[in-house]
Amino acid sequence: MAALSESTPVVVVGAGPAGLLLAHLLDLEGVDSVLLEARSADYVLSRIRAGVLESSTVELLDAAGVGDRLRREGMEHRGIYLQWPEERHHLDFVGLVGRSVWIYGQTEVTKDLMQARQAAGQASYYEVSDVSLHGLESDRPTVRFVDFDGVGREIAARAVAGCDGFHGPSRPSIPDRVQQIWEHGYPYAWLGVLADVAPSTDELIYAWHPDGFALHSMRSETVSRLYLQVTPDDDIANWSDDRIWEALAARLGDGQNGWHLTAGPVLEKGILPMRSFVATPMRHGRLFLAGDAAHIVPPAGAKGLNLAAADVALLARALVAWLRDGRTELADAYSDTALRRVWRCTHFSWWMTNMLHRYGGDFDAQLQLAQLRWVARSDAAAAALAENYAGLPIGY
Repeated sequence: MAALSESTPVVVVGAGPAGLLLAHLLDLEGVDSVLLEARSADYVLSRIRAGVLESSTVELLDAAGVGDRLRREGMEHRGIYLQWPEERHHLDFVGLVGRSVWIYGQTEVTKDLMQARQAAGQASYYEVSDVSLHGLESDRPTVRFVDFDGVGREIAARAVAGCDGFHGPSRPSIPDRVQQIWEHGYPYAWLGVLADVAPSTDELIYAWHPDGFALHSMRSETVSRLYLQVTPDDDIANWSDDRIWEALAARLGDGQNGWHLTAGPVLEKGILPMRSFVATPMRHGRLFLAGDAAHIVPPAGAKGLNLAAADVALLARALVAWLRDGRTELADAYSDTALRRVWRCTHFSWWMTNMLHRYGGDFDAQLQLAQLRWVARSDAAAAALAENYAGLPIGY
């Protein structure tokens, strides 16, 4: 039986925050889309990911009409703490560059965007399979898939947005002859813990320690998110809850200057490998990549979700100008424009990662400590970190 056919201006592959935000921004400008997602809606909502939002991301969500709950329930932070043994320094982003960051989990962003999509009444297909992209170099590309009920479908579009992450079908649809991959692996990983305990700090603590890096973050006023540097081949079975809290206490300086880490029940834990990855170009024919489909950064710089939001903001403007107004210049420039910010944020994430994670020998450790002291004591160095962390303009 032939596949059921339909058409739409834009097919958005992937219903994570990047795909949902793109679909919402297009809808606000009167451009229809169909959204496809391999996982169930409940699964997408259950994924625990990034929780730090740049000022530009918050402004984008506000402008899109989906920032109200963020403003009510999120936590605005003026900066972060940088720490090494016997020293902790606060970097005041607002004082340095006039911008703050917000703590608001990716799950919550996704929930807000899902509600907006449902209110828009546009088509969304979850739990699809066998997604394939065709005719990307033509003026009428198609996306084929099998829906939740096992029915084969084909959607013709004027453009396809690949927001389906590293493992999705969009990026592999670009021919090898036109694609270049840039990749860097790191000799360490993060052991991440979600704990049912109020944070022991008012803002994030990034800690260098001879035993390895540690980070005290949070998801809310009652839930903490913490990380430990481990080796990529480590096994989570080696880390009992007691061992995790003991390592966190040591690396975060429990007892230092009267500060104490409060332990609590561990809700979940896992090991996250780290790498930098960029695929270029971010456009091929009628296919446009955004978010993790095109790039991945290590999490130390808090850039993953924010980079995806910046991509989508640029892409939405480009598609609206092209599909609604008949102007192609933004779509033609999309890849080059997006990649300027991608490479800047990739460098910042690499820089933060190498500054904070223990590797090499004692010589390397002394260089890291010298760099940390410079950032903590130089207004110019602190402002450079703050400018990148709090967020560059979307059109950087």
